[in-house]
Amino acid sequence: MRASSVEDVVVVLGAHDVPTSARTVHCPDWQRGRGASLRCGLKALGDETKAAVVVLADGPNLSPAAIDRVLEVWRESGAEVVAATYEGNRGHPVLLARPAWDRIPDDGARSLPALLVPCDDLGDPGDVDVPEDLPETF
Repeated sequence: MRASSVEDVVVVLGAHDVPTSARTVHCPDWQRGRGASLRCGLKALGDETKAAVVVLADGPNLSPAAIDRVLEVWRESGAEVVAATYEGNRGHPVLLARPAWDRIPDDGARSLPALLVPCDDLGDPGDVDVPEDLPETF
């Protein structure tokens, strides 16, 4: 995130605390689902915030250029939800403009229609579920 043009980084914590130098928000309702955690993070943003870029902590190969590409498409289109795709599959980053924030269900924002932005050329962000899934460079 810090290598992109995003100015403010907020990490939402739930079941576990993790060491980070970013601002953190604890979500007491994290067990309700990803959407509950997402809503906690969005509530932590200031009233002047027009949109939020959402990424998952388990995507170690996410390109900062994918974040900037999604932001640029949002600036040009004004779409309420903009999502990166990899090989045709919707992924992260996802940009949520403020008007979409109140519509996020407990299972997350995936059910919200999105303007899709191909990011195949930037590489898949990856998906780490267990330590063995981490790339050797970590």
